[in-house]
Amino acid sequence: MKTFFRLLSFVKPFWPQVLLSVLLGALTISASISLMSTSAYLISVAALHPGMDAISVAVVGVRFFGISRGVFRYLERLASHSLTFRVLAKLRVWFYQAIEPLAPARLVSARSGDLLNRIMSDVETLDNLYVRVLAPPLVAMVVVLGMVIFMGAFSPLLGIVIFGFLLAVGLGLTILTLALNQKPGRILTDERARLRADLVDSVQGLPDLVAFGQEKTYLAKIQATGGRFSSIQTRLARLNGFQAGLNSLLTGLGVWCLLYLSIPLVTDGAVKGVHLAVIILGAMASFEAVQNLPQAAQLFEANLQSARRLFEIADAEPVVKPPAEPLPRPASADLQVLSLSFAYEPSPRRTQSDIKENLGSPSCDLVPFVVKDIDFDLPAGKKLAIVGPSGAGKSTIVNLLMRFWEFSEGEILLDGQDLRAYTPVDARRMFSLVSQGTYLFNASLRENLLLARPWATPGEIETICAQAELHDFVTSLPNGYETLVGERGVQFSGGERQRVAIARALLKDAPLFIFDEPTANLDPTTERRLVKTLQRVTKEKSVLWITHRLIGLERMDEIIVMNQGRIVERGTQAELLVQEGLYKKLWDLQNRALI
Repeated sequence: MKTFFRLLSFVKPFWPQVLLSVLLGALTISASISLMSTSAYLISVAALHPGMDAISVAVVGVRFFGISRGVFRYLERLASHSLTFRVLAKLRVWFYQAIEPLAPARLVSARSGDLLNRIMSDVETLDNLYVRVLAPPLVAMVVVLGMVIFMGAFSPLLGIVIFGFLLAVGLGLTILTLALNQKPGRILTDERARLRADLVDSVQGLPDLVAFGQEKTYLAKIQATGGRFSSIQTRLARLNGFQAGLNSLLTGLGVWCLLYLSIPLVTDGAVKGVHLAVIILGAMASFEAVQNLPQAAQLFEANLQSARRLFEIADAEPVVKPPAEPLPRPASADLQVLSLSFAYEPSPRRTQSDIKENLGSPSCDLVPFVVKDIDFDLPAGKKLAIVGPSGAGKSTIVNLLMRFWEFSEGEILLDGQDLRAYTPVDARRMFSLVSQGTYLFNASLRENLLLARPWATPGEIETICAQAELHDFVTSLPNGYETLVGERGVQFSGGERQRVAIARALLKDAPLFIFDEPTANLDPTTERRLVKTLQRVTKEKSVLWITHRLIGLERMDEIIVMNQGRIVERGTQAELLVQEGLYKKLWDLQNRALI
C-alpha cells in the first residue's frame, strides 16, 4: 500500500477537483436511482387511474431526473478526465525530472524499449487509477449511505438488507477479485514491458538481424513473449467474466430478497402498494454504484505494478550528485587533472573470482580501473591531444570531465576549484563537446543546431556550418536548413552527422572544446581540410583533442599517449617520434595503411 499512498500524493494538489468529481458521480447515480424510482411510482399510481393532480409531480420528476442524469454524467466525465490529464501531466514531468539526473550513468544498462515503455505505457496505465480505481469507491460510499437511509425510511430491515448486498458486491467481491488478480496483474505489466522492449530492439536492429540471418530466431523469441502475454490476458479475461457473473448473481439475489421482504410489509400495510416497485427498481439501480468496484480491483494491481516500475527508476540514486552549496559558474576554463583514477561499478553478475580469472591476477581489485593516475594541465589557449588504441580510456576521460560519471580517485580542477564543487550544468557550460555518439533528433537540421544556442541567427548558423564544411551540402538539399534529419539523423551519412555535431559544438562556442574522434567518419581529404579549419576557428580556445587518427597533431602543444588506462608517453609530436615508443608504432601503422 506504500506505492498506492505515494501515488495519492500526486493527487494532493487537486483535491478540490477530486471532491467535485466524486460529487458529480454521486449525483449521476442518485439521478439514475431517482429516475427509476420515480418512474416506478408513476406507473404504479397511473394504474389506479387517479387524476392528473396526483401524477403531475411524478411526471415532472421523471423529466427532471432524466435530463439531470445526462447533464451530471457529462459534467462528471469532464471533471474526472480533466483531473486525470492534469495528474498524468504532473506525473510525466516528475518522472522526466527524476530520470534526467540519472543519465547516462544509471541508465546505461537499461534497454531503450523498456525505458520507453515506462515513460509511455506505464504512465498511461495509471489513468485508470484516478478514473476507475480512486473515484468509484468514494462515489459508492456516498450512494450506499444514501440508499441505506432511503430504504430505512420504509423499514429498518430493508435498510440492513440493501446495505448487506451492496457491501457484498462492493467490498466482498472486490476483495476476492483483488486476491485473484494480484499475481496475474503484476505479470501482465512485466510481460507487456518485455514484449514492447523486444519489439523496439527488433525494429532498431532489423538490418543486423537480416544480415546475420537471425530474424526467425528473434521472431520466435518475440512470439514466445507474446504467447505468455496473451495467456495472461486470457486468464484475466476469464477472471473478469467470473466476477461479472458473480456480480450479476449477487445483484439479482439482493433484488429478490428485497422483494421477498417487501411483500409482507405491503400486505400488513406498513408499506403502501405503490411503493413496492419504487423499492425494487430503486434498489436495482443502486447497484450501479458498486458494480464497477470489482473491475477497479482488477485494474488495481496492474496500476500498482506500473507505479512500482516508475518508482524503481525514479528512486535510483544518481551517480553524479550536485553539491549542497555549489560555487558560482567558473570564470575560466583552466583545467587540471591530478592523479585521476576511475572504475565502473561492478556488474551484479560478476564476482571477484570471475574478474580475477579474467585478468589473471589474484591481487586485483573487484573492479579494474579504466583510467589510472592520469595527470595533465590544460590552461586557457592550450592545445592538448590524447591518443592511443581503442579501449585505452580516452573517452572515459571525456565522460568524467562532462560529469556523466563520478570519478573515484584524484582531482579535476576547473578554474582552480574542484569540478564537483560546481553544479553539473555550470560545469558542462564550459565545454563544447563533439562526441563519437552524437544524437540527432527527428527534427529539422536548424532545430538540431539551435540546441547549442537557441537564440542564434540564421546568419550565424550559416557561418558556423561553413566552418564545419557543412553549408554547401545543406544548400544542395531541397529544404536547406529546414530538412528533417530523421530519427537519429538517419537521413544523413555518418560523415554528415559528424559535421552537424561539429557545427553544433562551434555554435555553442564554450571556452574549452573537446573533440572526441571528430573526424572518424570523414574521408581523408575532408578530414585534413576540416582539421585545419577547426584548429583555425579554435585558435584562441582551449582544445582537448581525443583521437586514434594521428592527423594534424603537429600543431598540438602536448600529446598524451595512453594504453590500458595509463599514460605511457607524453610530449610534442616531434619528441614522440624520436622516442620510438607506442606513438611511433601507431604513426608507422597509420602511414603504412595509407600507403
